[in-house]
Amino acid sequence: MDRFLSIYLNDQLAMGIAWRELARRSQKANQGTETGDALARVATGIAEDVDTFERIMRELGIRRNPLKGVLTALGERVGRLKPNGRLTSYSPLSRFEELEFLIMGIEGKKQLWETLGRLAGLRSRLPDIDFSRLGERAEEQRALLEPHRARAGADAFGT
Repeated sequence: MDRFLSIYLNDQLAMGIAWRELARRSQKANQGTETGDALARVATGIAEDVDTFERIMRELGIRRNPLKGVLTALGERVGRLKPNGRLTSYSPLSRFEELEFLIMGIEGKKQLWETLGRLAGLRSRLPDIDFSRLGERAEEQRALLEPHRARAGADAFGT
């Protein structure tokens, strides 16, 4: 079973790194605004979650798969090339999609902490990791971004 856990953890770490980079990039694009301030807080939280995740892997003796990390970083950069309705600048659609993707990732992260703590049995193997608190923090991150996502959607779609 630890083989499957190792694969799962490496997949989730790769996705966490992608969300962290998206949050940082979006924060920079929205710097100096309320949305940028919210994104800065969330980007910091996601970076802390990635650190926690790496710590979990170290404590379990699970090696990182370097190929997944490289492919994830490459995928995140390629994702920047998608059309956003403007040729050379950030658009309201860019802001909305970034916030939407981040919220999807945060929802997945909430599920991840539950999976690791309960289904994978790590709550007992790693008693110093507060999986419940990590899930609560994900919910706080989602709540922080939601009003900005709704506003960005209204801006992007003219409603």
